[in-house]
Amino acid sequence: MRAGRPAYEVAVRAEAALGEGPTWDPVTGRLLWIDVLGSRVHTYNPASGRRTVRRTEQHVGAVKPRAGGGLVLNLRDGIALLDPDGGLRWLHREPVPGRRANDAAVAPDGSLWAGTMRYDEAPGGGTLTRYAADGTAEVVLGDVTVSNGTGWSPDGRLMYYVDSPTRRIDVFDVTDSGTVTGRRPLAVVEEGAGFPDGLCVDADGCVWVALWDGAAVRRYTPSGDLDRVLTLPVPRVTACAFGGPGLTDLYVTTARVGPHPPPPLAGSLLVLPDTGRGSVQPAFAG
Repeated sequence: MRAGRPAYEVAVRAEAALGEGPTWDPVTGRLLWIDVLGSRVHTYNPASGRRTVRRTEQHVGAVKPRAGGGLVLNLRDGIALLDPDGGLRWLHREPVPGRRANDAAVAPDGSLWAGTMRYDEAPGGGTLTRYAADGTAEVVLGDVTVSNGTGWSPDGRLMYYVDSPTRRIDVFDVTDSGTVTGRRPLAVVEEGAGFPDGLCVDADGCVWVALWDGAAVRRYTPSGDLDRVLTLPVPRVTACAFGGPGLTDLYVTTARVGPHPPPPLAGSLLVLPDTGRGSVQPAFAG
């Protein structure tokens, strides 16, 4: 296992309360990320340095590109589509009092797998739901506490998933129809090392996971062995994704909520250049 302090850079110095969900959009050449509690969608173009910020009407858990242009948002009350002209409309609206959106990911078939959780983090109060392009919803997991990182192996035959309080990164088999079965632990984050949060899967099939209250990003092999630990200057590391022209730069979001006073870079978007080799992620089919 390799460990150490990486040569990170500050991509965007920010004060996001709960920065989350970095996603590379290869069509526009920009990174998407969000501030859940700040109700903001951010974009960052590393080539030009240009940034944009859009405020949403409610807390936002994730943002992903759409195949036809625009974005799909996992919002507090459901799934919404942001059209290229800036218009926002609901794809599937299902508000539940006391519940909010959290992390989401796009499957190889173009469906959106979106998580929820209770604001009070009540056990079993969240879900993981699969949304088709027409807005049809299917609850995949209905007894979740803090639905977080979700990703697929390069061949699409495995799905990885995190319900943070379990401390586990779980793995499922993916059937020919795109459903999942055979849930089992891939790895367990030991007590004192933080909680697994957002994740991404690289081109070699290794799983990179951010550690909330762990000040690090870890990489696990497909067999569950821990082989890299990258320490960072912020305790609440929330999610990671590969981006940049060659998908070799690891972007990492962080959170400002919690420690008082927060560390100087808490809430910023960090980048670790030439850290690995990512793969192009599918866009939402809707």
